[in-house]
Amino acid sequence: MISPMRRFCRTSGLALIVVAMLLVTSASAQWVMVAKKVSGRVQQMSHKPASGAGYDVATVVLEAKADKVYATALSSLKAHPGITVTKNSDQQRKIDFTNGQQDASLQATPLGDKLTQLVIASNLTAAQPSATSLVVQGVLKVCAELKVDCKLVED
Repeated sequence: MISPMRRFCRTSGLALIVVAMLLVTSASAQWVMVAKKVSGRVQQMSHKPASGAGYDVATVVLEAKADKVYATALSSLKAHPGITVTKNSDQQRKIDFTNGQQDASLQATPLGDKLTQLVIASNLTAAQPSATSLVVQGVLKVCAELKVDCKLVED
């Protein structure tokens, strides 16, 4: 026969486990909801100094599997006549590429089963034009090929 104290401890322990699981599930669901709310919003950050090298970074959260985002980006870059893929890693979902003037890297990071953060970063020099950057063009091209609506968020 199980003593009342043991029964209480078992019941309390089980209740704590259930509550902990519900909290973890709730936090995960909230993260996914937030990520889906910002899905398709291309954020850009760059610094173009008067002299020397700067940086250009663009990010977007996409409602697509990371492997598909990576594969789409890789095939798109390889098919582009002005771009050379210098290195890629299927395991890291990372691609290094160049257009002859700028070197850039792209990485697709899974945030969930069908949610991916795509980050593209490149170097900038004072001699480069201020038109839509290589990284933003790259993000928008991947979005278009995945048939995901993406928009550049202006400050």
